[in-house]
Amino acid sequence: MNLFLLVFLLIYGAVHTWFVFRLLQAFPVLQSWWPFPVGWCLLMVAAPVLSRLLEQAGQTFAATMAAYIGYCWMGLLFLFVSLSVLLELLRLLHWSAHFFLQLPTIALLSPRPGFLCCFGLALLISCYGWFEAGHMKVEHLAITTSKLPKGAARVRVVQISDLHIGLIVGSKQVQQLVASVKMLKPDLLVATGDIVDGHISHVDGVSQMLRELQPPLGMVAVMGNHEYYAGFGSSRRFLELSGFQLLQDQTVLVGEHLALVGVDDPAAKRFGAVQTVKETALLQGVANDRFVVLLKHRPVVEQQSIGTFDLQLSGHVHKGQIFPFNLLTWLNFPVRAGMNQLAGGSRLYVSRGTGTWGPPIRFLAPPELTVIDLDPDKK
Repeated sequence: MNLFLLVFLLIYGAVHTWFVFRLLQAFPVLQSWWPFPVGWCLLMVAAPVLSRLLEQAGQTFAATMAAYIGYCWMGLLFLFVSLSVLLELLRLLHWSAHFFLQLPTIALLSPRPGFLCCFGLALLISCYGWFEAGHMKVEHLAITTSKLPKGAARVRVVQISDLHIGLIVGSKQVQQLVASVKMLKPDLLVATGDIVDGHISHVDGVSQMLRELQPPLGMVAVMGNHEYYAGFGSSRRFLELSGFQLLQDQTVLVGEHLALVGVDDPAAKRFGAVQTVKETALLQGVANDRFVVLLKHRPVVEQQSIGTFDLQLSGHVHKGQIFPFNLLTWLNFPVRAGMNQLAGGSRLYVSRGTGTWGPPIRFLAPPELTVIDLDPDKK
């Protein structure tokens, strides 16, 4: 975690340096007042860490304020830098065209109009992104399988993932989620990690809200990386109080025709947990006549596992959450959000996530509640 924090501070500090440089370039009059923008940027770099420290100290209100201000600024800054990089590319193209073709200068590409355009557009996108983050989409999928015998009832599975209950996502969002899930009438609810984020003792009544769901085939969850960051013990207690059965490299048979295989997140190793059973061994231990759902927080597919599961449900990447961040997440997880058809009859579904991490903003990646209807093959 210390190395991660160091890398984060270095990258985030470099991004703020870019912002200050562009600001002072656009408004030279501010150069004599440089301590103010520099001081603001230093405070914003420290805000995510400061909010965690305040949360651990029990200063919930101060921690929430620091989180909202710091993370909203993070989203705005990311969009500004993305637009600024695009503007620099346009400047390079314009300079090349001007050099070879003697084209006239475009005023928008000069420092001040360029800065104002990028910052203003980033602000507009951030406002829209806040709206998008609050409007969850229900994604409906239908899978026909011969592993459900003819005449068997449809099985409805609802997936939630990456809710990140904490300082920003709290009781209000969970209450809306519970109401939406109830309307869908699932037979089974699965949670594919990062349901909690940070210390959640201050979020009153959330576990009781989730416990109200009680679908007929139960509620099953696996750990994500943020459950370990928040503390394994407290995360496990919260999930169990919420009514979830936690699977850590374990298999559970559900009803007459389903088997759920839950794989622990790799973050467990950093906190001293030892994997006792490999994923391939878990999958090979399930009878062939059951529809196998593999619950795995990160959308990583083991080549040896392909063909031994019917459907893998994952999350983690949020579809980047704020475009164009999905271009960066693609480097680590080269799978698309939604359904991915694999070899051997296996499928991978990657959720965009039900909540938000960091900035309470989503752009071109709305939060989702996933509904998967398993229907018997009628042939």
